[in-house]
Amino acid sequence: MQASTMSTVPLLHALSFWVTNGLSGLAFGLLLFMLSAGLTLVFSLMGVMNFAHASFYMLGAYFAFALGHRLGFWSSLVLAPLAVALVGAFVERYGLRRLRVHGQIAELLFTFGLAYLIDEMVKLAWGLSPQTATLPAVLDGPLFDAFGVPFPRYRAFMMAISVGMLLVLTLALKRSRTGLVIEAARTHPDAVAALGHDVDRVFTLVFALGAGLAAVAGVVGGHAFVVEPGMADSIGPIVFVVAVVGGLGSLGGAFLASLGIGLLQTFAVALDIRLLPGAGAQSGLTLARLAPALPYLLLILTLLIRPSGWLGARPAGGDN
Repeated sequence: MQASTMSTVPLLHALSFWVTNGLSGLAFGLLLFMLSAGLTLVFSLMGVMNFAHASFYMLGAYFAFALGHRLGFWSSLVLAPLAVALVGAFVERYGLRRLRVHGQIAELLFTFGLAYLIDEMVKLAWGLSPQTATLPAVLDGPLFDAFGVPFPRYRAFMMAISVGMLLVLTLALKRSRTGLVIEAARTHPDAVAALGHDVDRVFTLVFALGAGLAAVAGVVGGHAFVVEPGMADSIGPIVFVVAVVGGLGSLGGAFLASLGIGLLQTFAVALDIRLLPGAGAQSGLTLARLAPALPYLLLILTLLIRPSGWLGARPAGGDN
């Protein structure tokens, strides 16, 4: 009996390791999808690679921090993305629309400069000190125990928001009349305009929606982590990796790539396998130390093997 009990202990430890780290990797991956969804949407429907997308994410986190102290978490979850969406609409209407005739390079450089402008404005408004947002009581604490390790309610909430975002966007773009108009404006703008639709307004709506989705990720991520001026720089490059690896313009590809990168980085840190020996116990190359570089290694391999990405979305303006 004692031998049987002892034999089950390693099995329980192994199950605990894989389940808890698997859930953590899924949560991180789904947060990446929340952030990459808006970028993918804007590129697939407008052909604009928005370098300011991560800055909209940061702006959403700071707006939620400011609103949350006065109105509470749930109000900030709605109002902060709406505010950032209005900023995005303003940017598209008075910036990108005027540059559209000059091509994608001008649009890319504009969003590149806009990212720095937003970062500096955030520092002027809120300073350099990190800010900590407070969770509502209903989302605080563990939801369940996975082999003795508590799984936070808020992490489950993050995952539900991300999956819900994928379902709503997919249904809205494929089934709703507005979604069909947006999709048609991407490939046949002249025909859509001839039918009486304002194509410029459609593009403004799409860019505002992309900024608002980034802000949703900022609100959710800001309450999971720390709100600070470097948050856009820390996560922004990985979001572009997700978009390229999944396939530029593909929501499904972004979803799969987000999950893959989230799990890859989480298990790389958790396993911490020694790859190259060193002189001391703390020296040498380990898998955990290599974890931050793994998404970029995956990007290089994907471009070498399948340049169009995992699901290979069509380029904006291409044929059906």
